[in-house]
Amino acid sequence: MSNFRNYSPLDHVIMGFEAIITSSRTPKNADLRPNPAKSITPDALSEGEKAKSAALMRVNHAGEVSAQALYQGQAMTARTPMVRETLLCSAREEVDHLTWCQERVTELGSHTSYLEPAWYCGSFSIGVIAGVMGDDWNLGFVAETERQVVRHLDTHLGRLPQSDHKSRVILEQMRKDEGHHASVAIEQGARELPVPVKKLMTFCSRIMTGTAYYI
Repeated sequence: MSNFRNYSPLDHVIMGFEAIITSSRTPKNADLRPNPAKSITPDALSEGEKAKSAALMRVNHAGEVSAQALYQGQAMTARTPMVRETLLCSAREEVDHLTWCQERVTELGSHTSYLEPAWYCGSFSIGVIAGVMGDDWNLGFVAETERQVVRHLDTHLGRLPQSDHKSRVILEQMRKDEGHHASVAIEQGARELPVPVKKLMTFCSRIMTGTAYYI
């Protein structure tokens, strides 16, 4: 079980600010799963293909920074230990995704988003609000977020250059994990979010993904 629950709300706020500074880096002593693309020999990509793949993986890395912030904010304000642990378990898998995306962006000779602190702060705030509303709403927010992430990954899998097998394998594993997170949240009593809330989430996601593609 996680030691997260032994900290006070103030401790989590302080750790949250520290995470803003280190949001793009893998936490120390993190127990990571192997990168699913590690054993794949990369195919030759043109400069244009590399640039496109790098931009897409930069967006996915920014999404993982946001996911860390969301889960930390939600876990901080969760009402019950069970929900808190569910959020933290999902967050640990998101650290894997964060690392895999960062490694792939680096391999493609590019950089992660320069706006990571903004993505982190905004997502952390949303996570805190979701948790304050109650565990059923908190889980509902997880389920809807992950549904939207799965659709987003489907889009990226269709946009990747056909020869970029390394990025594809990473995104396929991420898609599988995100779908599992949504299923767990639903099983634990997630409430279906109102349509206007879902549309607002989609709108905010488009702003982040559209901006991170370039910056």
